[in-house]
Amino acid sequence: MDTPEYLAYDYPLLSAFWTMLWFVVLVMWFVLLFKVIVDVFRDDSLNGWAKAGWLVFAIVLPFLGVFVYVVARGKGMGERELAEARQRQQAFDSYIREKAGTTGTTGTGTASAHSSAEQLAKLSELRNHGDITEDEFRRAKQQVLAGSGTPRGADVR
Repeated sequence: MDTPEYLAYDYPLLSAFWTMLWFVVLVMWFVLLFKVIVDVFRDDSLNGWAKAGWLVFAIVLPFLGVFVYVVARGKGMGERELAEARQRQQAFDSYIREKAGTTGTTGTGTASAHSSAEQLAKLSELRNHGDITEDEFRRAKQQVLAGSGTPRGADVR
């Protein structure tokens, strides 16, 4: 009678290590391939034919095409990635400033009048939703009109 074979004994630990290593290398390769393809489309300095040439080179001869692209245009690839990250950060910062209501609140004149009007509108909205009472609204309104900034005790969102 045949003895049962156990799969774990047929696949030693070193083979499992090499399999995991090759899997990680394969994943890194696909990440690099997609980064190169995205960078080809992102690069505004390339015309349509140059983009098509790089894409054909990267698809037909993927290893050679990707490595040649990284060697030839790797520095610009990093600069474009950095510029896009800065642009995303600036857009995020401006969005946060807009939602927090901090744009235009420094200085005098129109900016302070504009921020006072915004604070009064927010206070009115809080009163209409029932978040603050009428008495709290009157006190906060007096503080805003007196120019003391954000009223105490009122959560201006």
